[in-house]
Amino acid sequence: MSNIIIDMESLSITLLIIVLTAITSIMAFNNRVIRGAALFYPHAIHARGEWYRFITSGFIHADFLHLAVNMYVLYSFGTVLEKYYLPAFFGTYANLMYVGLYILGMIVADIPTYIKQRHNATYLGLGASGAVAAILFACILFGPFTGEIGLLFIPGVGIPPIVFGIIYLAYSAYMSRMANDHINHDAHFYGAIFGFIFPGLFKPDLFISLWTSIQQTL
Repeated sequence: MSNIIIDMESLSITLLIIVLTAITSIMAFNNRVIRGAALFYPHAIHARGEWYRFITSGFIHADFLHLAVNMYVLYSFGTVLEKYYLPAFFGTYANLMYVGLYILGMIVADIPTYIKQRHNATYLGLGASGAVAAILFACILFGPFTGEIGLLFIPGVGIPPIVFGIIYLAYSAYMSRMANDHINHDAHFYGAIFGFIFPGLFKPDLFISLWTSIQQTL
């Protein structure tokens, strides 16, 4: 019986995250116990120390559309970040930077909401939006005008990453005011800030390159 050898370097972290998130989200769609245990519930975190909810809430979603949009954005930008940008700047630490960016982005994006809602027993949130926004805006930091992103459901139409990012945040701000869907839209904004700053803390020259790129384009 031949041995099966898996080349860990060839595995895509982005695809692994997407598969894991899809599985857990679909399970939660049909299981209230799983959904209830995983939700971002600031009151329970504050009262009972359920800190794991900062992570588990990022692996469940409100519905298939919410899941599809988040995973579409993650795939579109995460693959580029994982395969090209991070290896070019961080070498052997690229995978560690990617995982750190995603998980820490998920946590940091929810901290302001936790502080604001920790005494509110009715507030619930869910979704990977904070982590996805971190990946999106890290990608924008590396290449604001490089590699156009195709618009969902409109084949052949693409826009620069920085423009997509602005639209993404504008939509998040609108939904934060209007929606009542348990999706933490505020996390998009804070995740975006984290994703934009985090890689630059290790490579400050990225901010100079970004400013130069914007000047040259404009």
